[in-house]
Amino acid sequence: MADGRKTHDLVKRAYGEVARKQASCCDSKALKSCCSGGEAPKVPEADLGLSCGNPVAFSEIKPGDVVVDLGSGAGRDVFLAAEKVGPAGRAIGVDMTPEMLRLARENADRFERRTGLANVEFRQGLIENLPIDDASADLVISNCVINLSPDKARVFREIHRVLKPGGRMVVSDIVLNRPLPEAAKNNTDLYTACIAGALLRDDYLKAIRDAGFTAVKVLKDVTYDPSGAGGDPVTSGVAAALVGVAASVTIVAAK
Repeated sequence: MADGRKTHDLVKRAYGEVARKQASCCDSKALKSCCSGGEAPKVPEADLGLSCGNPVAFSEIKPGDVVVDLGSGAGRDVFLAAEKVGPAGRAIGVDMTPEMLRLARENADRFERRTGLANVEFRQGLIENLPIDDASADLVISNCVINLSPDKARVFREIHRVLKPGGRMVVSDIVLNRPLPEAAKNNTDLYTACIAGALLRDDYLKAIRDAGFTAVKVLKDVTYDPSGAGGDPVTSGVAAALVGVAASVTIVAAK
């Protein structure tokens, strides 16, 4: 999984299929594990279940904020943020998958009709090279996406770049408590399930600090239990070896 282009193509195909089917990852063989720990409230337009936490709930979003969501998918967290920032703020989603962007923009039309808010935008791009101006965001959020990047350190540097001085990052993601078993490391299904590409916990936190962030704090930490995957064929073959290995965490950091 070291080749960045191959990794992006793999993830794009997997999530494009979810968007085409408009299905939850909890019903998808390849993506089921991403649902572990997800507790975010639903929005009628856009909940596909592709999450491992609820960064919006920890973000203390204020009216007028500019919020950027990395790997925004169908737009759930963007719409949740948009309601909090109100008409004076803006919520911007970034995603690389054309099918997800089409779905998100359709959802944005429904969101505007339902709420009267026209403060949502979706942009196509890689989270390693964000299509966002320097020092333009008050908050960057991400929900079970950075672990899918082949260059996580670069993602954190990009987040730091686009944040205003004093801005914050709140991300929910999968980290490893110990190295994966060999049988799982090159499993492409486990990669798109947010596990095989995850960093060790200490390496993940170090990448955040190395990008220039301060006040790095883990707000939530839930160990992944493969027995809760309901017989998922992706993880069943290595389930015993995965017990206690991965955790869903929510992390806050400041620029």
